[in-house]
Amino acid sequence: MANGEMTAQITGKPGFVAALDQSGGSTPGALKAYGVPDSAYSGDAEMFKLIHEMRVRIITAPAFTGDKVIASILFEATMDGTVSGEPVPSFLWRERHVVPILKVDKGLDAAKDGVRLMKPIPGLDELLARAAKLGVFGTKMRSVIESASQAGIAAIVAQQFELADQISRHGLVPIVEPEVSIKIPDKAEAESILRTEIGKKLDALPENRQVMLKLTIPTQPDFYEELTHHKRVARVVALSGGYSRDEACERLAHNHGMIASFSRALTEGLTKSMSDAEFNGALAAAIDQIYRASTVKH
Repeated sequence: MANGEMTAQITGKPGFVAALDQSGGSTPGALKAYGVPDSAYSGDAEMFKLIHEMRVRIITAPAFTGDKVIASILFEATMDGTVSGEPVPSFLWRERHVVPILKVDKGLDAAKDGVRLMKPIPGLDELLARAAKLGVFGTKMRSVIESASQAGIAAIVAQQFELADQISRHGLVPIVEPEVSIKIPDKAEAESILRTEIGKKLDALPENRQVMLKLTIPTQPDFYEELTHHKRVARVVALSGGYSRDEACERLAHNHGMIASFSRALTEGLTKSMSDAEFNGALAAAIDQIYRASTVKH
């Protein structure tokens, strides 16, 4: 359940959001990048045990604190896991002063009208109630835009805000994430449609509501700056979208009011075989670089 101290940190503290929310479809790739091949585990249970160990190694590293990492997005299994016997959400907040956020979507539907909507999320109300009880602040849900389709983008934004309303009713702050693929030729046009559609939905929100926005770093620097000033927006965060950490940080530094919420770009270069000193040093360097891009703008 959102509290005042968490809200103040999310809305105003310098820093960035660590996305540690790889789910079933993306976990094998995350483990492979970490130096754990498919042959090292058999079945989902072993796979999720290994990814949990990786996440625990990250969140217990000396540099992973609220000084620079203001929040962390968790996969459901991570939320339900423990660190030294303590539930992960409470460990993050009490021990690291990092705000816990939960990924709630169940993946993407097949492409239609140039976009991929979210699959249905059965049992969402029960999940949200459980998350609130565990001290989770907010949620994240991702859908993907693959062309500058007016109808498709309007449908994505409508779905995102419909679910955001359901989430807000549980006292949680939703992160709306309509990702624009960095690979499409009409990316800038898609971003223009998206900004307009998001603006309409924000203007229609009730007085007591706020959402966060998680958006692809735009083609035109500061293209989303007006959204960062909207009274219904708690924070605008950026996904790395497949860019390397160096490129994502360079692009982000040209967008005022936008902070990082990186996943692959955060863990880039971290491997299981590293000694704790090597791992902690590499993670600290990544956190410093992403923090700078989030707080020092060109």
